[in-house]
Amino acid sequence: MASTALSEGTTRGTHHDVPVLPNFIGGRWVESSAREFQEVTNPARGEVIARAPLSSAAEVDQAAAAARKAFPAWRDTPVVARAQVLFRFKVLLEEHFEELARTVTTEHGKTLDEARGSVRRGIECVEVACGAPSLSMGYSLENISSGVDCQAYRQPVGVCAAIAPFNFPAMVPLWFLPFAIATGNTMVVKPSEQVPLSQKRMIELLEQCGLPPGVVNLVNGGREVVEAICDHPEISAVSFVGSTPVARAVYRRATHSGKRVQALGGAKNFVVVMPDADWDRAIPVITESFYGCAGERCLAGSVLLPVGEAHAKARERLTESAGALKVGDGTQSDVDMGPVISGRHREKVLGYIEKGVAEGAELLLDGRQVRVRDRENGFFVGPTIFDGVTPEMAIGHEEIFGPVASIHPVRTLEDAIAVMHAHPNANATSIFTSSGRSAREFARHASASMVGVNIGVAAPMAYFPFGGSKDSFFGDLKVHGRDAFDFYTDKKVVISRWF
Repeated sequence: MASTALSEGTTRGTHHDVPVLPNFIGGRWVESSAREFQEVTNPARGEVIARAPLSSAAEVDQAAAAARKAFPAWRDTPVVARAQVLFRFKVLLEEHFEELARTVTTEHGKTLDEARGSVRRGIECVEVACGAPSLSMGYSLENISSGVDCQAYRQPVGVCAAIAPFNFPAMVPLWFLPFAIATGNTMVVKPSEQVPLSQKRMIELLEQCGLPPGVVNLVNGGREVVEAICDHPEISAVSFVGSTPVARAVYRRATHSGKRVQALGGAKNFVVVMPDADWDRAIPVITESFYGCAGERCLAGSVLLPVGEAHAKARERLTESAGALKVGDGTQSDVDMGPVISGRHREKVLGYIEKGVAEGAELLLDGRQVRVRDRENGFFVGPTIFDGVTPEMAIGHEEIFGPVASIHPVRTLEDAIAVMHAHPNANATSIFTSSGRSAREFARHASASMVGVNIGVAAPMAYFPFGGSKDSFFGDLKVHGRDAFDFYTDKKVVISRWF
């Protein structure tokens, strides 16, 4: 999963002809006091388009103070009125849908269709959060003893914080923000310093929805901001998405300071294909799973596990399908796959391809030499496929987060499940089969928490919980769905007797 925060790669700003992004604190856009900046780059062109300030812990303190000041009145605002703010927000998101999608593509690089899909998923979270008047209900029972009644109420936890990754600039913040404020909390948001433009625009739209000052705040930054959020005594809950090492560090640090935390970590997602799969339908879906968003998503396929005689066909068909993908600028309509996020990340992905070759895997499709006309400075890596990959190899074990597929043939479905169980990550997994028995056994025994049957990307809708298990998730409550209402509220039980 996209890493952010505790392992930042920042540069001192040198481009004075691009905008420096402000923070949003207490209902106002304010200039950061930062002296260092992260360059925000269009990855298809390699051009700097903005500079994100690496704000300080003092600025987190200002945002948390503003959120704390706004909390009592916002908590006392009737839930139906809070929901109306979100209804207005949804309308504005719909009106600016195409603008937001283009912003995502510009700062991240994914294709416009992929960006549109992610913005749509974010809007769906807002829609679910609009149901807060029903979903925030508690429960009661009269006469738990003679003349004694009991009620359980949901109450907001206070100031919350969200630390977002680079791979879904618009969608992931909306996994958190609408649910937090719908339940009466206030919030501090930290965008990824690599892709802050989408979140800035969404906050600008939220400003128009009648939200009181201080309810939502935005602080740009890197490691110092994340550590300040984890440690801050006024912040009660932290939501994070990033790599497993950073997710673990955030979880430990924030829980140590007494916060409730949901930290979504990295992935190594296994895709099983059985000999009885519907190949004509399965291969396009499997290809999209591995190469959609240039492999930079936590649900991307990583390792293909063809079972038995499925190996030869899987190898041939996937290589043919991936080789036909057009790599280029995601703003162009005929492009199937855009660049990776940065030059630094491109070098990391290329390094994994070099490791795969050195480790003895068979390179079926080599994406290292892909060049895109008129985009010579873009951060492109072509679709890559290795066969004969084993779990001991770096490409078979580590999260690459790029367009590199590994094929690991196995003899039986039980062997495929054993391979999954042996890996420390367990985010999502899928099986392609025409057998109900195989599908049922796979779903029952898969170690991942998100399972697809003839589905390439097992992404739950906004009204179901999203999150992995093992080293892919740290915490107790997943994101969005009913879990969100549990995470952002405390249950208060009132036992009463009247004489």
